[in-house]
Amino acid sequence: MPHLLGADRVHLTLGTRTLLDGVSLGVDDGQRIGVVGPNGAGKSTLLRVLAGSQAPDDGRVTRAGGTRVALLDQRDDLGDGTVRDVVHGDADAHEWASDARVRAVHTGLLADVALDARVAQLSGGQRRRVALAALLVRDDEVLVLDEPTNHLDVEGVAWLAGYLVERYARGSGALVVVTHDRWFLDAVCTRTWEVHDGVVDQYDGGYAAYVLARAERAQQAATVEAKRQNLLRKELAWLRRGAPARTSKPKFRIDAATALIADEPPPRDSLALARTATARLGKDVLDLEDVTFTLPDGRVLLDDVTWRLGPGDRYGVVGVNGAGKTTLLRLLTGRAQPTSGRVRRGKTVQVAELRQDVEDLDEVADLRVVEAVEREKRSVVVGGKELTASQLVERLGFTRERARTPVRDLSGGERRRLQLLRLLVAEPNVLLLDEPTNDLDTDTLAAVEDLLDGWPGTLIVVSHDRYLLERVCDRQVALLGDGKVRDLPGGVEQYLELRAAALGGARFALPDDAAAAPGGAPAADGPSAPAPSAAEVRAARKEVQRIERRLERIATLEAGLHARMAEQATDHEAVTALDAELRALAAERDELEAAWLEAAETAG
Repeated sequence: MPHLLGADRVHLTLGTRTLLDGVSLGVDDGQRIGVVGPNGAGKSTLLRVLAGSQAPDDGRVTRAGGTRVALLDQRDDLGDGTVRDVVHGDADAHEWASDARVRAVHTGLLADVALDARVAQLSGGQRRRVALAALLVRDDEVLVLDEPTNHLDVEGVAWLAGYLVERYARGSGALVVVTHDRWFLDAVCTRTWEVHDGVVDQYDGGYAAYVLARAERAQQAATVEAKRQNLLRKELAWLRRGAPARTSKPKFRIDAATALIADEPPPRDSLALARTATARLGKDVLDLEDVTFTLPDGRVLLDDVTWRLGPGDRYGVVGVNGAGKTTLLRLLTGRAQPTSGRVRRGKTVQVAELRQDVEDLDEVADLRVVEAVEREKRSVVVGGKELTASQLVERLGFTRERARTPVRDLSGGERRRLQLLRLLVAEPNVLLLDEPTNDLDTDTLAAVEDLLDGWPGTLIVVSHDRYLLERVCDRQVALLGDGKVRDLPGGVEQYLELRAAALGGARFALPDDAAAAPGGAPAADGPSAPAPSAAEVRAARKEVQRIERRLERIATLEAGLHARMAEQATDHEAVTALDAELRALAAERDELEAAWLEAAETAG
């Protein structure tokens, strides 16, 4: 694959922190790279360095001749012109209106935004979509996106994933994206970079493959601390048992995951949780009975809705923007009253709500993190174990140093974690979470989900994060803008199908060849093929065995190359040569995995 963009021994320090320490990496045509890592590790800095908007202290960034790189920063500096000015500049309408790709961007991102609207008057979400559209209508060879899913709803994220998979296929450029949306990483990315401690570790595949590969490396090295290892294995346990799309991997990948998660308990014992929650809550929790909620302008958000929440219920809520998701939470907490109907609450119900803003931390801004938690409670029982405030703080990713930091000095992600901690230590039995993934990195999200696994109460989550909803909720409901709360037995996928049908087409579907999770095969269309003969089955089984032997050999060779790269880290020429060998092995592995899928289908 042609090389488009690269970093050669890049070093960058901000203040006293070294964010990039001799980092060397490359971006090739056809690659879609997801960038993950802890908050503050340098992910955004790496993107700016690659895009050329920030110069490194040492080292260099190289581009193939004529390669154009476009960057979507987290800060939307769009000026005060119109949407048309930002997206299309001075181009005449006839120059872009006839382009099917440009029309698709308009439909996917700007359907509710007028082209002559002033950018300064748009909402934060609309401004984000305008900034994204302005990049997608261009023809840059490398697109660099920093948190593009921020402010996008479930439909917007699904549309963007499908568009990027189709746009940045082999031979049409490359994509580098920072995001905490793990479903998006799995649906879009063919490679993952993990930024941490000044270095960038590279993995093949999306988020699921990255979690597996990271656990494999940790097991081989035997140096990862026990608590972090347990979290990774639990995450893998869910990936193995979770959504069907995640299990459509070749057998040799499933076997590898199974070996890593042997003897791991189920991620959540629903029956045990229900018994505990019933004991704490009783039979009656929260009921909406014939509830109607009308806005002052006359618009009806909820129309004669009856919805009963029982002890231990775990619901995910999705819906179109403005359909009333946050209003629904306000009704459940009592912060809003219905226009008609009533909300019934059980006598023992204690509701806690995580809102989208973090203004409730202003009153404890001068306290240290541990002190802010201790003000609520000094200890709490989680998963049958009593944890002190300091233990709970550590479990949610605060190091000892950060646990002693004043609240006013915390980052956005740390403030979000602290906000959730303060809710949990009060031991509510009904927890309402409104977009809880905002500002959290993937490792922190895994820690939050692990904590929620052992939480026994009734849980309602409003989120556009599909991974989170599948991970911590047992059922989903949708607000489709018609005033009703609709049950979704088929989960988020069913919601997207309903929305696509309502809009007259499968607007949010991934391309056929990307509909399966990474490593999966595209669904077959048309009439079924004739059954293979006995001879064909025998030949296919032999081919499967041959491929698996070669794949095991490749895994051994790759491990050896990684070890040699670590030994010769200071020898740039040697590392470059070894990296070329790794790329060749990776290409061979991709071909073998595709062949394995074809042979395995015949072998049965």
